[in-house]
Amino acid sequence: MSPVSPVVERFVATNVAKTLVLLGVAIAGVGLVMMLGVPLFRLPGDFYVKRDNFTFYVPLTTSIVLSIVLTLLLALFRR
Repeated sequence: MSPVSPVVERFVATNVAKTLVLLGVAIAGVGLVMMLGVPLFRLPGDFYVKRDNFTFYVPLTTSIVLSIVLTLLLALFRR
């Protein structure tokens, strides 16, 4: 017999299922936005240097925007 009660197992399974569904919806949303032509990873403020045999890319603005969006989403889901 499992040391965890069936109620706890059901609660954990429900949370995992909801998390997977939300993750899938988020990935589909990002894909849809990219299909519409929004430049998600080439924003102004992202540093991109390309030389003969050297490429350097720092997504500074993308990181800031992603941080703000994730902070707002996580704050919304915590309530």
